[in-house]
Parts: sequence; C-alpha cells; structure tokens
Amino acid sequence: MGAGDDKSEDQSQHAKTPRHVAIVMDGNGRWAQRRNLPRHSGHRAGVESVRVTVEACRKRGVQVLTLFAFSSENWNRPKEEIGLLFDLFMMALQRDVKRLDKNNVQLRIIGDRTAFPDKLQQRIYKSEELTAGNSGLILQIAANYGGRWDITQAAKAVAERVQRGELQPQEITEATLSEALCFADLPEVDLFIRTGGEQRISNFILWQTAYSEFYFSEQLWPDFGAAEFDLALEAFSQRERRFGRTSEQIKEQKIQ
Repeated sequence: MGAGDDKSEDQSQHAKTPRHVAIVMDGNGRWAQRRNLPRHSGHRAGVESVRVTVEACRKRGVQVLTLFAFSSENWNRPKEEIGLLFDLFMMALQRDVKRLDKNNVQLRIIGDRTAFPDKLQQRIYKSEELTAGNSGLILQIAANYGGRWDITQAAKAVAERVQRGELQPQEITEATLSEALCFADLPEVDLFIRTGGEQRISNFILWQTAYSEFYFSEQLWPDFGAAEFDLALEAFSQRERRFGRTSEQIKEQKIQ
C-alpha cells in the first residue's frame, strides 16, 4: 500500500488538506449496546476504524494523526473494561506495528505511560523504536493522556528550569511553555474530529487546539469510515482560517 500516485491524486482533490488531524474516537460502547453486545466488542470493532482512518490519512496527504484512545479520566471506568482495553491495546500493537512500519508510518504514544502494566510499556517502547526512522504519516496514540495533565507537566518542566537558574520567570513566554508540551516538534492541530454525536473536547489536547477547526460526526466510531473522513476534510477545506485576522486581510494576502 504505497502512498505513490494515490496520495498525489487525493491531495489535488483537497487543496486545503489539514497537516494535523486529531480524533476523539467516541461511541464504541454505544455501538455495542445497540447490538446487545458487551462494551469490549465495540472497542474491538473500533480498531478497524483506526486502520481505515490511518490509511485514509496516508492517501490524502495528512502529516500527523492523533487519536484519543485512553484518557486520564478513563481510570474511573470498571476495572474489567480497563483490563480488556489494555489487552486490546497490546494485541493491536503486536498485530499492526509491522504493517505500520511497512507503510512508513511512525508510531508515537503520548501520555503518562508509567501507570501501564510493564509488558504494555515494553511493547510500546519496542513499537516506537521499530518505526522511529519512518518519514511518512506520524500516528500518535494518546493513552493515559489529558490536556490538563499535558499543560501541568509542561509547567512543572518550566518551573524546574527556573529552579536550576536556566530561566528567569520574566523570560517565560507562550513559546517556552509550548516547547515543554507533548509533541512540541509537530504542527498544532488543524482539524479536530469527534464521532458519536457529542460536541465537547473532553480534556483532549487543549493548548494545541487553540485555532483548530472542529467537526462533529453523528457516526459512532466503529461506523466511521473513509467516506465520513472525506466529509470532514471537505468541511475543513471550506473553512476560512483567520488566526485573529480579518477576512479582508486574508484576501489581501492571497492577492499578494
């Protein structure tokens, strides 16, 4: 599944392709309940939607895809469900990491992984190490991640620099804090998608979505496919992104 000509063709169809797409994959549990299945069946079905979306991003020229897999608040769920999620995460890594590597996808896991079982931490490390040299799509899985946690750990890192005398408080800027956040080396989120019909951020990436465009889909995550992803891209291509400027300024810039 090479990017090749398909990628160039699809990019021409989306002149305003977002560099960075982030998705809250919501609706796995409801998908299962509507079919009288256990909740973990919905999570299993959602894995296929991950594969479809990764491939869609590769073909359409998206540079970074960040998926919200497990939030810092999800620890409040039943222990059995959490255990099954960890098992599914482990199996997905074992089964899909070679495919990701073959397709030049770089895998990154963002969040506080120290709370995960040792075997899962080791599998994450090996998966990241295997794909670290890949130069295609960057796939980020947010696991035990929360936007407030991200900002808090960044603030601690900056405070430690001040304590060591490397930085004066008056020298702290937005850039200083931004550099200490997760994935500071990547572009900020252009398009934020949430499936499942809910319209909230749920403590996902907060700082990095300051100027994101939002797209809310009624589709439950296991039903979210390439066609729905294209609808999100089409909606994004029609947005005017001003970043604090006026429409007139944007038009003048295009003329110049």
